[in-house]
Amino acid sequence: MSYVVLARKYRPKNFAEMVGQEHVVTALGNALTTQRLHHAYLFTGTRGVGKTTVSRILAKSLNCVGPDGQGGITATPCGVCPACTDIDSGRFVDYTELDAASNRGVDEVQALLEQAVYKPVQGRFKVFMIDEVHMLTNTAFNAMLKTLEEPPEYLKFVLATTDPQKVPVTVLSRCLQFNLRPMAPETVFEHLGTVLQAEGVVSEPPALRLLARAARGSMRDALSLTDQAIAFGGGQLQEEAVRQMLGAVGRNHVFALIGALAAADGATVVGTIDGLRKQGLSAASTLEEMTHILQRMAVAQLTHAEPDPADPEAPEVQRLADLLPPDQTQLLYSLCLHGRTELGLAPDEYAALVMVLLRLLAFQPAGQRALAEKKSLTRTAEPAEPPKPPPAWVQPLPVRHAPPPVSSLPVMDVPPSRTPLVSSAEQSSGEVKSKVPVALDGIGFVATPVVPVPVRMAPEPVRAELNASVQLTPPVGPSEEGDFWHGLVLAMVQAETVGALVRELALQSQLLARDDSAEPSHWMLRVENATLNQPGTRDRLQAALERHGHAVKLAVEVGPVSDSPARRLAAAAAQRQEDAERSVRQDPFVQSLVRDFGGRIVPGTLRPVMPPT
Repeated sequence: MSYVVLARKYRPKNFAEMVGQEHVVTALGNALTTQRLHHAYLFTGTRGVGKTTVSRILAKSLNCVGPDGQGGITATPCGVCPACTDIDSGRFVDYTELDAASNRGVDEVQALLEQAVYKPVQGRFKVFMIDEVHMLTNTAFNAMLKTLEEPPEYLKFVLATTDPQKVPVTVLSRCLQFNLRPMAPETVFEHLGTVLQAEGVVSEPPALRLLARAARGSMRDALSLTDQAIAFGGGQLQEEAVRQMLGAVGRNHVFALIGALAAADGATVVGTIDGLRKQGLSAASTLEEMTHILQRMAVAQLTHAEPDPADPEAPEVQRLADLLPPDQTQLLYSLCLHGRTELGLAPDEYAALVMVLLRLLAFQPAGQRALAEKKSLTRTAEPAEPPKPPPAWVQPLPVRHAPPPVSSLPVMDVPPSRTPLVSSAEQSSGEVKSKVPVALDGIGFVATPVVPVPVRMAPEPVRAELNASVQLTPPVGPSEEGDFWHGLVLAMVQAETVGALVRELALQSQLLARDDSAEPSHWMLRVENATLNQPGTRDRLQAALERHGHAVKLAVEVGPVSDSPARRLAAAAAQRQEDAERSVRQDPFVQSLVRDFGGRIVPGTLRPVMPPT
């Protein structure tokens, strides 16, 4: 006898063997038991969830006569009477299956309906089963409406479709509709274990989990993949063989990628993706597996439930959930989910995969500060290592507070022989001969006192209270450093030396101090937006300054800014707007129009003429 595939061999013969569709089985079983039978049923659902199987079981239940030939309508067909065996073998004359995908015209439907006038030959009911009914033409639907609404008492319609949206509402209103749901991976996993145990096939649980996820809710697909995996593995189901057959990415690669993203280690991310390329693994599969793990991480972060001891991946998922903040978990999940659509747009799907994952590192959310604090606490709890010599410019120490303004920072005593980093006015007054402010850089670290030779330093902004009569834009406090930085930044922008984030960092920052005595020179900038203060952006700005003849070492802190090129440009634009409006209001012709004809100047319609460049 020829081999019968698992999907056909283990097709359920009764409602008790159905898995994953308890809501449909319960409703049909109760209707058959009480004999409250509808004349038309519509089964909807994705492929391989049991629509045709339920239809055949329903036909057997309606026509079963029992082993002794004396039975009636039942929810538990015997499976041995002539009606049950003939329906299972496909030769029951009163059960007709019509494939609407290939018989979609009105002629085929009319030929089927012509049989409705004849009573059953063998069974108790005639059952017309139309599969993929949404493929029928509108004329075919209209031809069956009257019979579908008032069929003979011995006729039952069973319709099945994977796309109920395409079925006319006139047909839907005449049917009792049941939606067969996609199978849960756990349900498929358990059923595959039962089938393989009956077949005597040795299998590994991780291999079955891979098949259950790859089936995507279809039991038929799961059994077909299992047939293929048995042949691929030589009669056994092992995880590595199944993973190779499916082209699935190993969870160890996924865990490595998420761990590297949590540690902000871009080099490891790129190296891991290069390893996936060499192994020929799918980039789309990588993002799919990452979304699955990230979803589990998000649930673990929200519920704080104990890991399932039966799941070997649960400890690693919990570890990553503790490493990555919840907001970054959600962001990375969204990036992976939407990144799958970008793979087909890029010339190289692995390059697209790299860009999708590195996007998280390029735009760090506010949760990065919490991550830095968590790592600082972790490092504090570990055994202390021998201290390393501090850098010449700053020595970072972990802190847990946002950087305050420089004017409110504490001061530290320094030896009188050293010159503090203060303004020339303070040096001349002799009031701060032995003190130096403690400055902050832009990533949440406090810097040790910097003691170079006297340098120029911009004055601190005057903090005046704003009232209703004062403009909302903070006033620009001009300074020598501000004039120098404004001219330098505009020169770089005009020469197109900087672009994108580097240009924004230069325009939004304020030059606080320059130490030109060192080699290279040390410049201190301040910016209000912490997202602009990224190591890569600072390095590119430093390279742009070097191309303009300023070989400097930049240090950037986060804090209030009073004199930046952007503020100066905004103030100049506001001044030009005010001058333009005043010029128009004072124009004699305009005044005569307003006075004599009741004219008015519509607010927001005046624009200053830009000066020639």
